[in-house]
Amino acid sequence: MPFGGGNKCGRCQKTVYFAEDVQCEGQSWHKSCFQCMVCKKSLDSTTVAVHVDEIYCKSCYGKKYGPKGYGFGGGAGTLSTDRGEHLGIKHEAPAAHQPTNNPNDSKFAQNLPGSDVCPRCSKTVYAAEKVIAGGNSWHKACFRCAKCGKGLESTTVADKDGEIYCKACYGKNFGPKGFGFGQGAGALAYAQ
Repeated sequence: MPFGGGNKCGRCQKTVYFAEDVQCEGQSWHKSCFQCMVCKKSLDSTTVAVHVDEIYCKSCYGKKYGPKGYGFGGGAGTLSTDRGEHLGIKHEAPAAHQPTNNPNDSKFAQNLPGSDVCPRCSKTVYAAEKVIAGGNSWHKACFRCAKCGKGLESTTVADKDGEIYCKACYGKNFGPKGFGFGQGAGALAYAQ
């Protein structure tokens, strides 16, 4: 303990006396200073997340340092437009959707182990990011409909000639045409 009665607070650097001492990762904090660095929410031992010498609530920590991308949303059934700019996170514009120019029309094309190549971006596909459909291995990020660019899953994918489509685009482009094959109940569609 330094001269002056107590340790220095991790936030305000003033002396922390025993009655107001909160310990976290070997650092002392005033009870009033023990709050998230971003949203200023008061923290306790169950809600604190530490990064170097900074403390955050679990929500702000996840937004700033947690995983990013598809599948890492704010929770079940939530839609958030918060992209974390106030946390200092910079975003690049997503690349434009590129349909595959897949010269291999065989569904049964064989690749040697360890040499899988994504037909959309022509880069190597490693096991951790591999999705198999249409007889090919795809990156998770490239596993999108060739027409509309919508992200696909095993239950929503349809393939034709080595290319992958969402069920809606597949139906529009390759499904039956004419009366009774509209877009939904009671729809009347004209085939072109």
